[in-house]
Amino acid sequence: MKLNKYIIRLFLVLFTAPMLSYAQVDFNKRPDDDLGNYEDAYQEHFFEALKQKGIENYQRSADALLKCIKINDADPTLFFELGKNYKALKNFGAAEDALKEAISKSPENEWFLDELYDVYMQQNDTDKALKTVKQLVKFHPDYKQDLASLYIEAKKYKSALQILDELDEEFGYNQDRDFLRNQVYDMTGNDDDRIENLEDRVKSNPEDEANYLRLIYRYSETGDIEKAFNTAKELLASNSESRLVHLALYKFYLDDNNIESAINSMKTVLTSPNIKPEAKAKVLNDFVNFVSENPEYEPQLVEITALIDDDKSTKTLKELAQYYLKVNDKEKALGYLEEILKEEPNDFNTIKDVLMLQLDLNRDAEALKLSAETLELYPAQPILYLVNGVANNKLNQPKKAIENLEMGADFVVDDSKMLSDFYTQLSIAYKQNNNITKSEAFAKKVEALSKQQ
Repeated sequence: MKLNKYIIRLFLVLFTAPMLSYAQVDFNKRPDDDLGNYEDAYQEHFFEALKQKGIENYQRSADALLKCIKINDADPTLFFELGKNYKALKNFGAAEDALKEAISKSPENEWFLDELYDVYMQQNDTDKALKTVKQLVKFHPDYKQDLASLYIEAKKYKSALQILDELDEEFGYNQDRDFLRNQVYDMTGNDDDRIENLEDRVKSNPEDEANYLRLIYRYSETGDIEKAFNTAKELLASNSESRLVHLALYKFYLDDNNIESAINSMKTVLTSPNIKPEAKAKVLNDFVNFVSENPEYEPQLVEITALIDDDKSTKTLKELAQYYLKVNDKEKALGYLEEILKEEPNDFNTIKDVLMLQLDLNRDAEALKLSAETLELYPAQPILYLVNGVANNKLNQPKKAIENLEMGADFVVDDSKMLSDFYTQLSIAYKQNNNITKSEAFAKKVEALSKQQ
């Protein structure tokens, strides 16, 4: 983890201040040899270097620093600044040489080492970066986490875990280190060590709900359902207010055929304000599937959906709509789909489902209105013209039906079934309009298409 560059700049001021003092000349004193001329030149080149760096002219800045070094190479800051200029120019070899020279003159300078570390990182030179960051570790613990990351890159997983253990012991657990730790476990496939680490966390800090949940997840992932179930029950025993544990418990209860407890856990999840809508939708989907196979529990599903009426995500509404379509309760399914449209009025798939149900339920005026409105958004969708034509036919408005059906038929491509539906509706419309000749002509087209299918 790189330290903020503004800190480096702050310390640079401290480095350059004494150097400027060293280069300062008493202009009221007449020099008695060439020393004054050298001091003037040194100071002039140094300020030129700063100026050129300030306007991002790194090569000229480097050239000016080299002139300073030629006059007096004692100050390591000159090589530090030179290295930074070369790094900005992507001349990493020269940057490395300059920074190494700075470090040789000031081996304990953290900022010189940090800059060299950055040069190696930009080149993806893991081996050299490792050597450098090992020197930096004594300055700041953040470098120790960098060391763990580099060990992972170098595939030295045991060393990486050892560093992470040391950091966790000293500073406690954190998300970044857990990410690195899981990288190691994933790369090595060592689930036993991963689980052992989580078990230790639960023992050392039984108040932390997150540790239990991670352990439950890992047990489940490795197929040890019994241990996962027992851990979930332990969490509930130690923290009866936990809501998240029920995300695991309801499945375990279902598998254990403890239906009453499973339903109670699902109720807890679906009515909790602290659980994300995506998780709730997954639980509801499982409950819907369960009720589809066990319809005697539909009253409990109805009860739960009533409890969450004020807190339904679109995913939840879709799950409920699909359930009621499965059990052929089209009225309820349509109600939930219409609620989705209030949240997502341009969702074309939901619009299609609503239109089909409106026609099935003889809500023809509603289908006519919605299809007309949607055609303004999707003027090239033939299904909308078809629905509009069907609705007009059912409302005994054949001229409007003909107009929309003939227009929509032009948008049908490689779909003989849909084209057949258009011709069927056109036959009906022309018959209503007392044009029997055209009605029969379209009926023959339907017959011809059916033979091709």
